Amino acid sequence: MDETSLIDMSLDTVRCDRETGLSETEAELRRARYGPNTTPEPPPRGLPRQIAAQLRDPLVLLLLAAMVVTVALRDVADAIVIVLVVVVNTTVGVIQEARADRAVAALRRLAAPTARVRRGGQDRTVPAAEVVPGDLIRLDAGDIVPADLVLIEAVRLQVDESTLTGEAVAAAKSTAPDEGDAATAHAGTVVVAGRGVGVAVRTGASSALGRIAALVAAEPVRRTPLQRRLAALSWILGLAALALSMVVFVAGLLAGRPLGAMVVTAISLTVAAVPESLPAVVTVALAMGARRMAQRSAIVRNLPAVETLGSVTVVAADKTGTLTEGQMTVERLVTSAGSYTVSGQGYGPQGQVEPEAPGEELSRLARDVLLCNDAGLIAPGEPGARWSPLGDPMEAALIAAAHRAGVSPDERSRYPRRAEIPFDAERRRMTTVHTMPAGRDLVVCKGAPEAVLGTAGLLADPPELVAFFADEADRLAREGYRVLAVADAEHDNAPSIGQLERGLRLAGLVALIDPLRAGAHGVARSFADAGIRLILITGDHPATASAVAAKLGVAGGPDHVVVGDQLAQHASRVDDVRVFARIQPEQKLEIVRALQEGGHVVAMTGDGVNDAPALRRADIGVAMGLGGTEVARQAGDLVLADDNLGTVAAAVEEGRRIYANVRRFLRYALSGGLAEVLVMIAGPWLGLGVPLLPAQILWVNMLTHGLPGVAMGAEPAERGMMEQPPRRPGEAILGSGLAGRIAVTGVLIAVTSLAAALWARAGDRPWQSVLFTVLGLAQLGVALGVRARRTRGAPRNHLLGVAVALSVALQVAAIVLVPLQALLGTEPLSVTEWMVCVALGAVPGAVLANTAWLRRRRATSW
Repeated sequence: MDETSLIDMSLDTVRCDRETGLSETEAELRRARYGPNTTPEPPPRGLPRQIAAQLRDPLVLLLLAAMVVTVALRDVADAIVIVLVVVVNTTVGVIQEARADRAVAALRRLAAPTARVRRGGQDRTVPAAEVVPGDLIRLDAGDIVPADLVLIEAVRLQVDESTLTGEAVAAAKSTAPDEGDAATAHAGTVVVAGRGVGVAVRTGASSALGRIAALVAAEPVRRTPLQRRLAALSWILGLAALALSMVVFVAGLLAGRPLGAMVVTAISLTVAAVPESLPAVVTVALAMGARRMAQRSAIVRNLPAVETLGSVTVVAADKTGTLTEGQMTVERLVTSAGSYTVSGQGYGPQGQVEPEAPGEELSRLARDVLLCNDAGLIAPGEPGARWSPLGDPMEAALIAAAHRAGVSPDERSRYPRRAEIPFDAERRRMTTVHTMPAGRDLVVCKGAPEAVLGTAGLLADPPELVAFFADEADRLAREGYRVLAVADAEHDNAPSIGQLERGLRLAGLVALIDPLRAGAHGVARSFADAGIRLILITGDHPATASAVAAKLGVAGGPDHVVVGDQLAQHASRVDDVRVFARIQPEQKLEIVRALQEGGHVVAMTGDGVNDAPALRRADIGVAMGLGGTEVARQAGDLVLADDNLGTVAAAVEEGRRIYANVRRFLRYALSGGLAEVLVMIAGPWLGLGVPLLPAQILWVNMLTHGLPGVAMGAEPAERGMMEQPPRRPGEAILGSGLAGRIAVTGVLIAVTSLAAALWARAGDRPWQSVLFTVLGLAQLGVALGVRARRTRGAPRNHLLGVAVALSVALQVAAIVLVPLQALLGTEPLSVTEWMVCVALGAVPGAVLANTAWLRRRRATSW
């Protein structure tokens, strides 16, 4: 190995080869020596801290206070029940938290960034965590720098270092060692323009980003907005329950009950009236829902996105790769000598150009698109496999087309690149300079037709020829093609960078097609059925955008298209526009802002570095996981592992399902708590004394709010859910009539339970045990009565049935087992009494199920 190709790594004098990079064996040795390229993460909370967090819950503290009172009064039975309830609730909470942590950790691994490295002479994409000192790293616009690098190649490279320096202006980079920091790139910074190659010198905790991360103390995990709203709701409900419990407390004292017993009763009733397991249930529902989304190729990076998905009203989608296959294919070539059709699929060389007249002009066009190109092709590694792109799929398609036109990718070695002006979104073109075999310099420019044909001074062709190509480009765009114009020039000596794009001559046009995905039309229809407006935002020609929108059924023609240059003029009617064409990435931010000001909840898709501001601004930023840049993936709330917009529809359905299940749990839990309060308030007025003992209240609360509550979060999507409009963004968690349904259900349970108790007392039966039994069975029946109406073919939530059956068994055990009779103060029931209890306990659930059936039947009859 040539000593001049060795670089002092400055870490431990680690060496690498500029041409081939590290071998896989050497990379493994260095990974073992230096560790993974990851920043320090907060240590997981140990079991004692998790238990302490559960015990700090205000309602659990109330229970502990009640336990102190019972111990002081030597009320052993109530003390044991309270301890049992605290242990069960704490155990369930810790288990749920552990499951949620595992799910979030799995999502973090799925969303891990990647890096493009050279190993053994081959470019590869690897997880950023596998980068080691000495790796050759390729940087392109949109990449996040994976480690601290020493640059050995930099072409108009600019890096946003605001994450480290706070400076908003991108820093220009070079390879001159005497320019200090300009010759380095630091981990965590963002490439905003140009390209480069660097050698990793510091990774993981040793990098600049790692050192900063090590200084930052671990912050507690922020609760989602839904969790914060539910926590506030719990406090409100707790205060209301406390006030009602005080009424029960005073009534008991006036009836001559002991002070200590009434204190415990009041506290127990307060705890029972509020679903203290609600935060844990919500955490698990969000985390498990995010995990299910990941299984459907939608990786959730922020848990709040799961909640927000349910209220999305607008999906602003890019075309390429989301609504289309994301596999560009060149179908047409146009030169001054004629028009040609290119056959062949994918990125392999199989295919040909028709008519078969490969003249000088066609070869020139094929050579130009091969040279003015940063992508590559990866040959299949095994029989039957397909060629795959390395880099931008569109540029890879150009290489494949050149190959089919008779110009092999190996021709690149005969035209080494000397200089370039990289593509950027503002210029919409790219220019490169190459040394020809004869020693002359070749300048090649490719870009959007208007950026090449319409730039003054760029072309030296006659106006008639430029007009001909402009008409051809417009015709191809109206047919739905993405069109590129290509021009070149030969020079004895290459002009300066500022003069490269002067005096070029047109080589021709390239028309690419990215066919719509097979289910794209169905995706657009599903959004429409769900009350979600799909708008198309693309950088393509207006005619191309209009043709695609027409195929999707999104818009009716060119009149529905707004071009980027006209965006400011149409700001007032942006809410009505369905297609935006020739949109610059930064203009997406304006569109999102305008839609949000109109009251919409916006999901925005993006894949480029300049899309990051719009992704962050949108209520749901949707990044492309396959074809997108690392910056976009890190800025998004949702990453599509398959780049398919249909996955967003599935994620919206999952978000709606989770929110519906949270509301379902609230109806079930709050109606049960309300019923217990009503029983305790109305019972004494009906001559029932103290209807339930504290231990009985806590027992019912433990059975009903435990396993059935958690299982309710796994209910499938309700039938017709995606045919309903999205919920209003500002709607309260108990809105849309839920509070009224909770009140009706709670009253129904209370009336049924009190009726059973009055029947038992009239017959000189153990009325308190009858009341206790019916109250528990009725609440468990409601759990089955409010379950989701499944869509056809959807799996049934067997977990809920098992949880209810287990809780029913424990409720029965409280009556028939002697140890539990002594603990809870219950008495055995006769067969007749059991039959009455089961019959009356089934009434509330049956009423709810039949009411829902009648409501659905009435709706379908309309």
